[in-house]
Amino acid sequence: MSSQSSIIGQSVARIDGPAKVTGETLYAGDVILPGMLCGKILRSPHPHARIRSIDTTAAEQVPGVKAVVTGQDAIGCLFGKVLRDLPLLCWDRVRYIGDRVAAVAAETPEAADEAIRLIEVDYEVLPAVFDPMEAMQADAPLLHDDVAAYEGAPLALLAPDVHNGQTRLSWSKGDLAQGFAEADVVLEHSFTIPSRHQGYIEPYASVVAIDDDGRIQAWCSSKAPFRARRQTALSLGIPEEQFRVNVNAVGGDFGGKGDGRDLPIAYLLAKAANRPVKIIMSSVEELTASNPTHYTVVKIRSGVTRDGRITAREVKTVHASGAYGAMKPRAYLSTHHYVGGGYRIPNTSFEFLQVYTNTTPAGYFRAPGAHQYTFALESHTDLLASELGMDPAKFRQMNLLEQGDEDALGRVQEVVNIRPVLDAALAAGNWGKPKNGPGHGRGVAIFGRQIGGGIAGAVLTAEADGSFSVISPTVDIGTGTHTIEKQIVASEMNVTLEQVRVRPGDTDSTPYDEGPRASRVTYTEGQAVVKACAQMRQAIADGATLPLTITVEHTAEEREDITYFSAQVAEVDVDVETGQVKVLRLVTAHDVGTIINPIAHQGQIDGGVITGFGLGVTEELVLDGGQVINGNLGDYKLPSMADIPSLETVLVHAEGGTGPYEAKAIGELANNATAAAIANAVADAVGCRVLELPVTADRVYKAIRLGILA
Repeated sequence: MSSQSSIIGQSVARIDGPAKVTGETLYAGDVILPGMLCGKILRSPHPHARIRSIDTTAAEQVPGVKAVVTGQDAIGCLFGKVLRDLPLLCWDRVRYIGDRVAAVAAETPEAADEAIRLIEVDYEVLPAVFDPMEAMQADAPLLHDDVAAYEGAPLALLAPDVHNGQTRLSWSKGDLAQGFAEADVVLEHSFTIPSRHQGYIEPYASVVAIDDDGRIQAWCSSKAPFRARRQTALSLGIPEEQFRVNVNAVGGDFGGKGDGRDLPIAYLLAKAANRPVKIIMSSVEELTASNPTHYTVVKIRSGVTRDGRITAREVKTVHASGAYGAMKPRAYLSTHHYVGGGYRIPNTSFEFLQVYTNTTPAGYFRAPGAHQYTFALESHTDLLASELGMDPAKFRQMNLLEQGDEDALGRVQEVVNIRPVLDAALAAGNWGKPKNGPGHGRGVAIFGRQIGGGIAGAVLTAEADGSFSVISPTVDIGTGTHTIEKQIVASEMNVTLEQVRVRPGDTDSTPYDEGPRASRVTYTEGQAVVKACAQMRQAIADGATLPLTITVEHTAEEREDITYFSAQVAEVDVDVETGQVKVLRLVTAHDVGTIINPIAHQGQIDGGVITGFGLGVTEELVLDGGQVINGNLGDYKLPSMADIPSLETVLVHAEGGTGPYEAKAIGELANNATAAAIANAVADAVGCRVLELPVTADRVYKAIRLGILA
């Protein structure tokens, strides 16, 4: 019996499980070094203000305080993943409540807290703007004078013609005017989606120690150590090679931990104090001053014929980028992965604007921007069907992409299996069957995306005892990445799982890796491991002696001609007197290839659906004058197990997987259609439509009373 047939497709227990459940796993916050100090950050209480002066005299006299730094110690030092527009510490102006102004390092947290309270800052409060639509008006305060002057600014994508504009992405296809002229019905709708936090429980931690020879040792809660190293080095003007980002576990990510965050500040404090420094954000800081999702306004206008054919679509989307664009890997949201949707449309125009506002700098969430856009698109799709008097599922089926079609952006799709996936979801979701009385409804939504490519790597060693070890540059953020790598090596080298060991490596011991993103890891890192195994087999066949080490750096192509799809059906009961929504059931169907580890695969689906459920019915960061007013885990309502409805998964197997053994992406495919499916189900239940998320009782009640027709 071949090793591959028994290992690939097997539900292998997570190799990191025992250490996590016994508390042995080392997270960045667990790092303890001799003489280590506690770092704390002073943040702005104003959304927009000029810094007249800072007095740290009293703070420096607090017993136990070893260092105090301000923006005057880092003038000109700007941080960012690509666009470097975020001051390490503000020296002239603050642009959101939570902007970093000063930092202290002390022997104890209490001393650090006292010192922070004693720092005196004289502010000149300036006018502020919080809504992205208002920020684009000519009389709104201007947050950044010259975006193009910042290092890393994507010059070809900037929006200098838009007041407070940051970046613009746009695509068009066909003749939009002609497409609308061919339509019998033209409808336009606007949707609003609030900002949310990624919902990881481990707050971001940063640790820096400087060796006697000046080498900088760092630990942080980042899924992308190489990128964190680069961001930190560039912000400080220090060569990357002077930094080593060491290995530690990351306690959840969901798109929010791809940066170096407070590492540069920890370095400034460590250098000033000549001692190691650890900074751990509080949960309040996480919810009010980290990198939440973008508050978004989506306007969609579509033309359709009476028989249900979509002839034209125009989309204008505005994202509130917050005070800075630093927290986005490309300085914009990667909307090109999914904006075409699953529909065949001959004439289109899409525009996605990022706009500066005096709010927390926004960052990435699983499939950045997708849950916002999909809620709008799939709600709009139901509204089109309603106007035509058509069943929303039938309307979708009439307009679905087929293999070989151009998507709405003009890209020919060689792999697209949305029709069988939608059919499977409808069948499992009891679509068309009688409903259980008033207030009972069903809704459907679809979502598809391409996967990311890029650089990955692996270090594979054949040990003297016949076993194999892998040093992986990819951080396992809870998805089971290292377990899958173990399965691949066992399969490729025809050995047992017990003969393979996988461990993460630091930035000194492994080749460059971009980190988990864009549902790419099994595709990119998996290919790197397969490649290393092939080279190892060849070397052994050529007579190489053991132990032997193979190092591979691999670049995987980003395929724009392959889109994987999911479809979801939600079933709800709505109390028409109060608007209270109870989600009874969520059915998710997925286009899948070879599933390397079924239990890990299902975990990704369940986690994604629950995430989408939270986005749909409970989660939002509520702002008042730029201040997050529910900035704690008691008031910010993440779903609990008591909230979760019945979940059902349907797997639709088809060819076209690009990963090892024809595996397909799953990571970001389960969380983005859920909110739309729930909203559509609520509209089906009560005949009224909620045009903003989350679908809360008060919004449903208001829609019923105002008669916002579905």
